Amino acid sequence: LSQNISIGTKLFPNSYPSSWLSPSGLFGFGFYPKGNGYAVGIWLIGTPTNTTVWTANRDDPPISSNAYLWFTRQGWLLTTPDTQKKINAEFEDQLSPVVSASLFDSGNLVIHNETHTLWESYKYPTDTILGGQYLPSGTELVSSFSSSDQSSGRFGLVVEDYFLAAYPINSTNIRYWTFTASGLNDSSEWLNCW
Repeated sequence: LSQNISIGTKLFPNSYPSSWLSPSGLFGFGFYPKGNGYAVGIWLIGTPTNTTVWTANRDDPPISSNAYLWFTRQGWLLTTPDTQKKINAEFEDQLSPVVSASLFDSGNLVIHNETHTLWESYKYPTDTILGGQYLPSGTELVSSFSSSDQSSGRFGLVVEDYFLAAYPINSTNIRYWTFTASGLNDSSEWLNCW
């Protein structure tokens, strides 16, 4: 289930509307607090706190309160007094105009043209794997710096043809565990990365 987000929709960091909810209200998309400003992302709505599951441009500095997100025929544009920046970096079909966007109850944010999907957050994971999310070979996830700072952290997880491997960032030659089709393999190098 999803609801269509129309062209022209705007979201604001500290005024209504600041986010768009999935149909069941399970996920939200929009601005959330980051440091002394805001970030744009998707979160699982919870009590007492939400859990961020995807962040756009996660290593950028915090966004000021006078910015806004604007959904246009080019996709979501983050607009500040000085600049505009797409949060959906690449479209699969550059020639087709955007018609609508949807936030599904799966947590997937999707941008559509008249006939197919142009972009989806599932294809650009940050630090979280969601139910039903397909991760093709070569996909890499990077942990968050902390529970309150979603910028890139210290550990990575890479998906290869027949295995998953976790490793410390800046040391891709050290894998401290792998999961293959035959099961979990602890690496003797695991101790070296702590």
